[in-house]
Amino acid sequence: MAHRPDAVAPLLAKPDAAAMPPPPAKRNKYPFFCAVLASMTSVLMGYNVAVTSGAQIFMAEDLGVSDAQIEVLSGVINIYSLVGALLAGWTSDRLGRRLTIVLANAFFLVGPLAMALAGGYALLMVGRFVAGVGVGYALVIAPVYAAEIAPASSRGLLTSLPEIFINTGVMLSYVSNLAFSGLPVHLSWRVMFAAGVVPTVFLAAGVLTMPESPRWLAMKGRVAEAKAVLDKTSDTPAEAEQRLLEIEDVVMNSSGGGGGAWKEVATKGGVRRVLAIVLTLQFFQQASGIDSVVLYGPRVLAMAGVTSNTLLLSLNVLFGVSKAGSILVAMALADRVGRRPLLLVSTGGMTAALLVLGSLFAAFAGAKDDAAVAAVSVAAVVAFVVAFSVGFGPLAWVYSSEILPLRLRGQGAGLGTAMNRIMSGVVTMTFISLYQGITMAGAFYLYAAIAAASFVFVYACLPETRGRSLEDMEELFHTK
Repeated sequence: MAHRPDAVAPLLAKPDAAAMPPPPAKRNKYPFFCAVLASMTSVLMGYNVAVTSGAQIFMAEDLGVSDAQIEVLSGVINIYSLVGALLAGWTSDRLGRRLTIVLANAFFLVGPLAMALAGGYALLMVGRFVAGVGVGYALVIAPVYAAEIAPASSRGLLTSLPEIFINTGVMLSYVSNLAFSGLPVHLSWRVMFAAGVVPTVFLAAGVLTMPESPRWLAMKGRVAEAKAVLDKTSDTPAEAEQRLLEIEDVVMNSSGGGGGAWKEVATKGGVRRVLAIVLTLQFFQQASGIDSVVLYGPRVLAMAGVTSNTLLLSLNVLFGVSKAGSILVAMALADRVGRRPLLLVSTGGMTAALLVLGSLFAAFAGAKDDAAVAAVSVAAVVAFVVAFSVGFGPLAWVYSSEILPLRLRGQGAGLGTAMNRIMSGVVTMTFISLYQGITMAGAFYLYAAIAAASFVFVYACLPETRGRSLEDMEELFHTK
């Protein structure tokens, strides 16, 4: 048979470059650094919320503050934070996301400083109020900024950063309590509060070096600036162009800011649905009882048979480490596995752990020095904390931030945060009365029922949002 070079040549030729799939885009690290810097404010939030746990011992001795006053001082910050949460949306829509973060840092400067210099209970409450306003601002603005600066490929990770930083702040407050406990009584608690003041100035200065949210810039008609930010925060130039087109489309079809958006709540079913989802998610996140375990863990375990104070405090640290570590897992999986599977695993695991804990108290109420019961109780509490933190803890904020339409995002996030803080305040200020009224077993069975309801809500009402642009959410939830 005659040799045919033309038949063999195609087999030996190099494949057409145009026909080969393009290499995967390298992820842009710049939005990560921006989101980290913005989320550092959440460290201050966690620190200010939890620092009273150790400081209260020395405050009571130095100022003669009663147990009832300490209880109010510790828990009322959640109620005070409503002011900041409700103002943050208005502020962020007018001043911008970046200046709102700076403002939150200013509250964390003034509030703790007032408490450190306080000579009586009244000024302590004033300082706690100012810090509480900062807490509300930080809860709203950090995830909103992270969601708006991040490309779709890493939005789950970046929007989870505030949650891990909040828990970092809590752990730092415990370290502060321990580090300064050896000082004279009149100085120790004051230094604990003052230690949280120093980083605020540096953080505020650092935040001013970040770019403004491209979505806020576009909403204000500063399209060229928005395009420049998108070029720096997108994985590819094509993605930057696509994100700009989508943002401009949403801005063009919006109803003219906050007032118009609130009119849409009354007239558009899709907007009402999104707002209802945000409020319900935040309700379930706190109503399922996480703060009852995080803030009253030693009391719960003491009633479960753990008798050593040293062991109780050590286990409290274990809960904190478990919580922070599990949030890291959620951050790693949110953009790979998706929001919905993690939320289902989380709420299902919470329900199971709470049922086990409630059953232990029902079956072994009053048991003392029973090592097996104590060990299983510890395992159940750790399982509950891990289940919460691997999904519901960080992802309620992620999901809420990304599904709200641009024109309602700041104020809608503020409402969601207000719901979260109200329920946190209700849980923390009623837990002792609750278990005294219906027993510890009854309290955890109640929380288990709420966790089970949250599982049903996630399964029935929440579509997957992984990999979608924020503007694509408008199509998914019919909010255009």
